Amino acid sequence: MELGIGMFGDNHFTPDGKALPTGQRLQELLEEVKLMDEIGVDFFGIGEHHRPDYAVSVPEIILAAAASVTKRIKLGSGVTVLSSADPVRVYQQFATIDLLSGGRAEICAGRGSFIESFPVYGYDLKDYETLFEEKLDLLVKINQQERITWKGKLRPALNNQLILPRATNNHLPIWVAVGGTPESVVRAARLGLPVIFAIIGGNPKHFQPLFQYYREAWQHFGHDPAKLQVGVHMHAFFGKNSQQVADAYYPHYAAQMNRVGADRGWAPYQRNQFEAGRSSNGHLLISDAQEAIDKILQMQELFGLTRFSAHMDVGGPSHLALMQSIEIFGTEIMPAVKAALHTAAV
Repeated sequence: MELGIGMFGDNHFTPDGKALPTGQRLQELLEEVKLMDEIGVDFFGIGEHHRPDYAVSVPEIILAAAASVTKRIKLGSGVTVLSSADPVRVYQQFATIDLLSGGRAEICAGRGSFIESFPVYGYDLKDYETLFEEKLDLLVKINQQERITWKGKLRPALNNQLILPRATNNHLPIWVAVGGTPESVVRAARLGLPVIFAIIGGNPKHFQPLFQYYREAWQHFGHDPAKLQVGVHMHAFFGKNSQQVADAYYPHYAAQMNRVGADRGWAPYQRNQFEAGRSSNGHLLISDAQEAIDKILQMQELFGLTRFSAHMDVGGPSHLALMQSIEIFGTEIMPAVKAALHTAAV
């Protein structure tokens, strides 16, 4: 199982709620990815947002910069909001990152749980579903062949068009991010694409039927069971002492939940929600190393994962705290999880 870290590039905030300079956060991100690479983290994913509480609207530029300061870590989006992007341009950008990094780039495509990119790029929300399905189909075709003849409803047609540059080995890994809809699961299985489920609320066990549905759909569409890949993305943060890290991190986490919730009509985030999420049946990995090891292994047992992504910067905790959390993940949690999985497989 691959173990990696996802981030959205959450901005840091002053005590009175004002965002600190975006440039500072971007520079910190590169230092954080460099540390991930040095300590052996398997992959890094960076999200796309168009809001003042996030520093990253163009993941491709962050990943290109990260390619220049890393040697082995996989570099991907988490996610690319494909519905409001051009699949041709997305492929070209990630193929370029792939060439710069020596074959380490990958795309994680999603519909986007945040919709700010739609008006920014001139798309109509009434086409939300159609845009994603059509563009994912085109992206997959571009990944499979250099010359494309294609026609859809919402993007101009392509007639024997050569798409350059081509990725290393003429192929990019493309994952599909799924929030919890059966339609998304079937779409990914039909196209033969791996899925990563965002488990950011409730009891993870409730996702088991979707994992099973994906496996059944994968086989229904005739794909090789040995090539099936599934992952989860969960909010995480680590420290030396579980309660201390929870106490220190809660204000950052709650503030971000409330910033997002203000736009979505959510009630104010409460400490009891946070603690329920941190419980053995919860969706949060905010703890010391041992609790995190136990929960990741629990997720593996539940779902048969090939990938686990710890989303580590929700709410913009300090750069120092993030570096410490990354260090614990890479030097304590990852080796223990992989050792346990190796022992179980023998």
